Amino acid sequence: MTIHPEIAKVLAAIPAPDGSPLDPAAMRAAEAAHVAAPADRLPLHAVEDVTAVTKAGEVPVRIYTPAEGAYGVLVYFHGGAFFLGSLDTHDHVARALAKETGYKVISVGYRLAPEAAFPAGLEDCYAVVRWAAEHGQALGWDGRNLAIAGDSSGGNFVAAVAAKAHDDGFDGVTHQILFYPSVDLDFAEDRYPSLRENAVGYGLETAGLKPFNAFYLNSGADPADPLVSPIKRGDLGGLPPALIITAEHDPLRDEGELYARRLREAGVDATVSRYAGANHGFVQNFSWIPEFYRPFHEAAGFLNTRAGQ
Repeated sequence: MTIHPEIAKVLAAIPAPDGSPLDPAAMRAAEAAHVAAPADRLPLHAVEDVTAVTKAGEVPVRIYTPAEGAYGVLVYFHGGAFFLGSLDTHDHVARALAKETGYKVISVGYRLAPEAAFPAGLEDCYAVVRWAAEHGQALGWDGRNLAIAGDSSGGNFVAAVAAKAHDDGFDGVTHQILFYPSVDLDFAEDRYPSLRENAVGYGLETAGLKPFNAFYLNSGADPADPLVSPIKRGDLGGLPPALIITAEHDPLRDEGELYARRLREAGVDATVSRYAGANHGFVQNFSWIPEFYRPFHEAAGFLNTRAGQ
């Protein structure tokens, strides 16, 4: 299927890269300029900014409560190639997850590269998951499901956090949701057909993967390390059930789908849902298109049909 026409319109208006070095501060400012005003955001029962005091230090989090009562908890890690994204840029994603799943969503404002060297961001994410489990009563957690979710590089953190939890003997994570995840930071074009098929013209381009991820890799993240490239983990057994959302026109499509296949081979319940006509980032950028809002409903079905597992 060709790219969705509404996405095509947006892509056509994006200037071609001019080869200039990436400027994290300027790019973050540009992202912030497009954040919706608070009055224009999806209303929920409560939204609160707090500081989670964790073993990794103090981590800013935003807590989204969809309704009164007890509920499952979903800890969310935003994307942004490990150096972009914030609680604000992905606020609408967290709100939609809370609304559609009925879970209390905790969005993590983890430390970013290059200012914070590996594994600072990953440690923040893991520490907040453990914090959520330890403060379940105060959070109104029903004591059943504690899920983790993330998009793109946030999906990378989901896979890595699930692995860390398993290795630490912490069995509290019950579900993992990965939206078009970046799970292999070896970007050689011959590794996956999608790196060639979707190399140019769909927003995220294969040639841009190395420079965009360089801030993370240059901070000490080794692509051969399974905590950096979770697909390289030798044994995926014992990890929580996974829902992996991929996009047809995404260079990262095949690594996400291979990761799901490897999970299934290890005995883990893993579901892949590929969205035709979509590109990388569509959940964040194009969920205003009705068919691309559906991942939030899929997430709800995945979490709530497996409640208590």
